[in-house]
Amino acid sequence: MKKFLLFTRVVPRWLIMFVDLIIVAWSFSTSYFIVQRFEFINILRGYFFIYTGLYCIISAIVMYAMRIHIGLIRYSNTRDVLRIFSSVFISSLVYLAVINIWVVHVIHVNQVTVNLVLLINFSVSSTLLILLRTMAKSAFFYLNYNSSGKKITVLIYGSGSNAVLVKQALEASMNTNFAVVGFIDDGGKKIDKEIQQVRVYHIDKLAKLKEKYKVDKLIVMNNHLDEQAKKAALEKCLALGIQVLTVPPSDQWIYGKLNLQQMQDLKIEDLLQRKPIQIDTTRISEDLYGKRVLVTGAAGSIGSEIVTQVLGYKPAMVILCDQAESPLHEMKLEVEEKFPHICTKIFIADVRNYRRMYKLFEDYKPEVVFHAAAYKHVPMMEENPSEAILANVLGTKHVADLAVLFGTRKFVMVSTDKAVNPSNIMGTTKRIAEIYIQSLKDSPANNKNGIPVTRFVTTRFGNVLGSNGSVIPRFRAQIQRGGPITVTHPDITRYFMTIPEAVQLVLEAGTMGTGGEIFIFDMGEPVRITDLALKMIKLAGLQPDRDIKIVYTGLRPGEKLYEELLNMGELTMPTHHPKIKIAKVISYPYKQVVEDIDDLLELNKKYDDVSVVNKMKEIVPEFISKNSHFEFLDNISGDEEEIEVLVD
Repeated sequence: MKKFLLFTRVVPRWLIMFVDLIIVAWSFSTSYFIVQRFEFINILRGYFFIYTGLYCIISAIVMYAMRIHIGLIRYSNTRDVLRIFSSVFISSLVYLAVINIWVVHVIHVNQVTVNLVLLINFSVSSTLLILLRTMAKSAFFYLNYNSSGKKITVLIYGSGSNAVLVKQALEASMNTNFAVVGFIDDGGKKIDKEIQQVRVYHIDKLAKLKEKYKVDKLIVMNNHLDEQAKKAALEKCLALGIQVLTVPPSDQWIYGKLNLQQMQDLKIEDLLQRKPIQIDTTRISEDLYGKRVLVTGAAGSIGSEIVTQVLGYKPAMVILCDQAESPLHEMKLEVEEKFPHICTKIFIADVRNYRRMYKLFEDYKPEVVFHAAAYKHVPMMEENPSEAILANVLGTKHVADLAVLFGTRKFVMVSTDKAVNPSNIMGTTKRIAEIYIQSLKDSPANNKNGIPVTRFVTTRFGNVLGSNGSVIPRFRAQIQRGGPITVTHPDITRYFMTIPEAVQLVLEAGTMGTGGEIFIFDMGEPVRITDLALKMIKLAGLQPDRDIKIVYTGLRPGEKLYEELLNMGELTMPTHHPKIKIAKVISYPYKQVVEDIDDLLELNKKYDDVSVVNKMKEIVPEFISKNSHFEFLDNISGDEEEIEVLVD
């Protein structure tokens, strides 16, 4: 019996039909016997077999027409129950009509007796047909549950319709080995009530449930993970060693059913995300609709998201510029699939190549530029300062100068919090680029009758979650390899923001800028990297120190314990958006900035790293090297002869 019920092949439809007809025949016969008080002599004289046979024929036709037999019994639901009731009711009406119109004139029938038989039969027949399906369904799931070996005990977050759908999906899955022991919620009238034989518990009882049922996992829908109550529940789960799985909303299930492959471990990005940012889409649309938009660094983490969001505002054209061929090709395919009706141009170029970038501006004449092309990895740039200067300073200068030359309406530069009181080469090159961009508002070439030709805007924010080469993908890879996780210092902290929300703020800030502003974003509270590593280990269902160890390697070249968003000499002004502020930065005259950058670029051609870095410190006096072989430059007067002696 067990093998039959768990057999993966579907039971033949004719067999279900045959069993249903046996139930119908037995039910009608029993009802007839009851009405006739089991007087078998009168029953046989009263044409019992004609009555029963006629009812069975009519029932068979009705049930076949209503397709009662084609549903999989193991997945029967309330609709199947209604169809059974309807078929029995219709069969009774048709039978009664046939009796009145035809049979009553052929054989003498007591009409009241037939009505009573049909009334009793309706109750008995429909009940037995439904009971058959209920028992078969229950037996299937019971045996399937007990044949799957060791069960993984799970709780489901929430007690609404979505949570119930998740429970039903888990129980309906052929390959599931999950045992749902309860729903968990943070309040409401359903607490301590039962839903489908499973109790709803308050979140405060999570520890007791863990101990009582040995709960392994919590399942939560991944929409609205920014809700504080849900985050609190997830934090409690991590503290108790309960792994969290996410499932997509029910409208994203494949063919309306939850595929177990859609269940994923909760990601640290989900846990760190905040409430969705509200942006002024009307202003952004007015800024971008029907415009020609250039995005440099279009294949990078930030650049690709800028492209995606800009395309949503229906520009006339988007030019994707990058030097990375393969990532740009992947971006091209993705864009063509998602936005087939918007003109996109792929332009492979290096922003350091002025003539190539000139060709881009000459051909497409972009009206809006988002400049995201840059070298960003701190330790690598510390070892290669000349390349950092070429990409981050010279490349930015090329694109900005061409924007002025070709009358670009707006130029938005993507900067970093590492440009504030920089302690490394990368941050300093970005700060020099900021200084140049800001000074262009006073450039003679960029002014016509006191009105800037191109409005230059800088946006400054911290680390973005999941960007290429960032800490989270690295930690995830280390966990998959079995550890250890390497952290530079126990107390190191960083600001984090998701890529989409960072780009949303970039677009919003771009609409605000009138020229020369540096916009800074509200990054929330800084995150301790060690805490980040601990949470990622727990999210993977592992235990810190026991399964995965954390090893401290020491600060890397140019790295500091914490990042800042503002210079000590800077103040901020609010904007209409609560998460965006304008930094009242220290400004420099355009002529002086150009001379300093020209000197730096000329010096950079000699590939003398010490002299180049020393010049950078002159341009950005707040640049103090940390954990770097350039630290000695901060302890000398800056005299060139003294520098040469120290180097020798």
